[in-house]
Amino acid sequence: MKSRALIELLSDGEIHSGESLAAQLGVSRTAVWKQIRRAMDEGVEVATVRGRGYQLVSRVDLLERDAILQGLSASRQKQLALTVLDEVDSTNAEVIRQIGGGVTGMPVVIADCQTAGRGRRGRVWQSPRGENLYLSLGLTFHGGFGVLDGLSLVLGVAVANALEGLGVSEIGLKWPNDIFLPDGKLGGILVELQGELEEGVVQVIAGIGLNVHMSKVDGVDQPWSSLDRACPGVDWSRNRIATAVIDAILDALPIFADRGFPDFRAPWQKRDIFKGQPLQARGGDLEGNGVGIDEAGNYQIQTANGIVPVRAGEISLRVAK
Repeated sequence: MKSRALIELLSDGEIHSGESLAAQLGVSRTAVWKQIRRAMDEGVEVATVRGRGYQLVSRVDLLERDAILQGLSASRQKQLALTVLDEVDSTNAEVIRQIGGGVTGMPVVIADCQTAGRGRRGRVWQSPRGENLYLSLGLTFHGGFGVLDGLSLVLGVAVANALEGLGVSEIGLKWPNDIFLPDGKLGGILVELQGELEEGVVQVIAGIGLNVHMSKVDGVDQPWSSLDRACPGVDWSRNRIATAVIDAILDALPIFADRGFPDFRAPWQKRDIFKGQPLQARGGDLEGNGVGIDEAGNYQIQTANGIVPVRAGEISLRVAK
């Protein structure tokens, strides 16, 4: 947000004269007006109070790197290379660039807006400015690609733990990588391999998107929800959510790296929104009822011929109509 400094000054909700804003920003009053117009074009509501100045009308939930870090322990702060951006093409892509540039520490990128956010299979991930959480991490594991079995499910459990710790109830998980509330999809996880396997080291980019303040969106063909919708009485802070999600992931990673997926199977199963549902997979040629995941994280369908596992690389499961 190019007008971020101005919005920070207005964030107290008081009326500020153009003259005082200009003095604090070190610009002309005309430049202040241009920044006001730019902020309004970006969806921020600013009232012009005749003869007095400007007042922020809409609530603005600004991302702050220091605020996110302050919620973490000192040891975890040192572990991370946290970047908070106003705008980026994709947080996953930025993590890849940082790894290529030799970043020190675990790269974590959070953005206010993505211009080319991605979901699974190249789908567009809606990324409006100032409304949601777009967060990516660069993760390193030792071993072959098999050590990654179930990783997206582990991240789903971690995100669910974080949200439940913030007071959100009825979090559901949809295999293999979606986070749900009773009235629709709340978020998703995108796991991408980075480069080739080198000397037993596997690098992964994990992107997480969560709907926080979003109230409308175009081009989405399924029910969706947001934290504001689900818990309207809570004053949601994206900084606080980011801290909780990072903390929960850092809690989960050593367990997963040391013991693999089995410890996360039961926590995932209890949130499974497919369990007992009539399902279709593999383009519709596999039908049956959902019976949860196996020890490797594959989803299992009880068919007329027995239980058949569906692997993450196959078509997503759909509830049969």
